[in-house]
Amino acid sequence: MSWDVIGENLGLYAEGAKLTLFLTIASLGIAFVLSLPLALGRNSHIPLLRNAIASYTLVFRGTPLLVQLFLIYYGLAQFGWVRDSVLWPWLSSPLVCVIMTFVLNTAAYTTEIFAGGLRHLPPGEIEAARAYGMSPLTRARRILLPAMLTRSLTLYGNETVMMLHATSLASTVTLLEVTGVARNITLNYYIMFEPYVTAAAIYLALTLTLVLLFQFAQARWAGYLQART
Repeated sequence: MSWDVIGENLGLYAEGAKLTLFLTIASLGIAFVLSLPLALGRNSHIPLLRNAIASYTLVFRGTPLLVQLFLIYYGLAQFGWVRDSVLWPWLSSPLVCVIMTFVLNTAAYTTEIFAGGLRHLPPGEIEAARAYGMSPLTRARRILLPAMLTRSLTLYGNETVMMLHATSLASTVTLLEVTGVARNITLNYYIMFEPYVTAAAIYLALTLTLVLLFQFAQARWAGYLQART
C-alpha cells in the first residue's frame, strides 16, 4: 500500500474538494433561480409555454449528462460562427462549459421536482389566497413558492446529492476536482486503489454533510407535513 503518496498529495485533494464544492454550489444556485419560474410555467394554462418547458426537461433528463458535456465543450467548437462570436472566450473555457452543462441538466430535474410539488398543493390553499384578494404575483410569493419548496425538500435533497456526484465528470474535460486529482495521482504514481478510495471518502463526507443539512431543513420547515400518530 502507498498511503504515504496520499499524505503527500492531501493539498491537491483539498484544492479538488474546493472545486467540487464550487461546481456543486454554482450549478445548483443558478439552476434553482431558473427552476422557480420554469416550474410555474410547467403548470401553466398556456399550452405553448407548458409544452416548451416539458420538451426542454425531456431532452436534458432523457440524455446522459456526459454526452451533454461533450456536446457543449467539444461540439460547439466545430461551428465557425461560435468560434468567431464574442462568446467564444467563455465557451472555450472548461469551467464555463461544465457549469453551463450542469445548470441545464440539474435545472431540468429541479423544474420537474418543483412542478410536481406545485401539483400536490391542496386546492383550498390557492382558493383561500384568491378569496383573500391576492394578486397572482403575491399568491406565488406567499403561497405557491413556499409550499412548493417545503413539499419538494426530500426530492431536491436527492438531486443535490446527485449533482455533487456528477461533478466527477468535470475531470473528463481537464478540470482537477476530486476525481481529477485521483486520476492524476494514479497516472503519476501508478497506483489505483489508494487515490480512488481517498476520493470516495471525500465524496462520502460531503454527501453525509448534505444529508444532515437537508434533514435539518426538513425538520425545521417541513415538519408539519410529517404524518403524526
